[in-house]
Amino acid sequence: MAGAKNHQYHILPPSIWPLLGSLGALILASGGVMWMHKFANGTLVLTTGFVLVLLTMFGWWGKVIQEAHAGDHTPIVQLHLRYGMILFIASEVMFFVGWFWAWFDFSLFPSTVEAVGGTWPPKGMEVLDAWQFPLLNTLILLCSGCTVTWAHHGLIHNERGGELRGLWGLIGVGENDSVKKGLWLTVLLGATFSCFQAYEYMEAPFPFKAAAEHGSSYGGAFFMATGFHGFHVIVGTIFLIVNLVRAYRGDFTPKQHFGFEAAAWYWHFVDVVWLFLFASIYVWGGWGAPVHAG
Repeated sequence: MAGAKNHQYHILPPSIWPLLGSLGALILASGGVMWMHKFANGTLVLTTGFVLVLLTMFGWWGKVIQEAHAGDHTPIVQLHLRYGMILFIASEVMFFVGWFWAWFDFSLFPSTVEAVGGTWPPKGMEVLDAWQFPLLNTLILLCSGCTVTWAHHGLIHNERGGELRGLWGLIGVGENDSVKKGLWLTVLLGATFSCFQAYEYMEAPFPFKAAAEHGSSYGGAFFMATGFHGFHVIVGTIFLIVNLVRAYRGDFTPKQHFGFEAAAWYWHFVDVVWLFLFASIYVWGGWGAPVHAG
């Protein structure tokens, strides 16, 4: 019969979101340049682009959720969504490779960088103690990886019931609801990590502004690598909060929960990147330098 669907793929109808997203990204980038160069309307353009990007994310991903509820996410569609997430994470890996490359280039060949005076870290510079807040944050992220895996395991085995008791009951979590419990704990651990990192930045002996003004490649590479990771932690935490809300709405089933899987994969990626950051930047990169007594 003409027009009959004889395949498992989902053919998308025309949508305004790709066009609006592209326009928002262009305005956001232009606004960022204008703001950094102190143009008169730079802040307004930057804010407008940011709002358009957020609107696109909310509307487009909301549409994807509607498609899942409508049954459009067949097994083959889910497989290709997973391929897309894997490619996205691969692109994120290469993004961080650039910052690691800069760090190791500066540290292994300090004689090529005039600002560090041929030594790494620069002579007389204090560094952060890797065995204080950085180690604590490492343990926090490792624990968060366990809790999100616990939540995923509970979702696969449909552990989402039980009587409402104690503190968990006050927030609508059943006694055997390991999905919501795991997500709550992961979100709290992610927020705690961000708070500790913010405090660490405030107490750092080489503030970002000074690093930029004095041309310190150590401070610049440190803040760019760890700062972008911190941004990814915040994004991952928001990703998990959205999944927590969806878990309360009952959106996930043991056989269909790609949104949850994508968030869990992203969070594990964030965990692994931090392990490399901790080992290479905090431990190895500051070896032998005086430690800041903060």
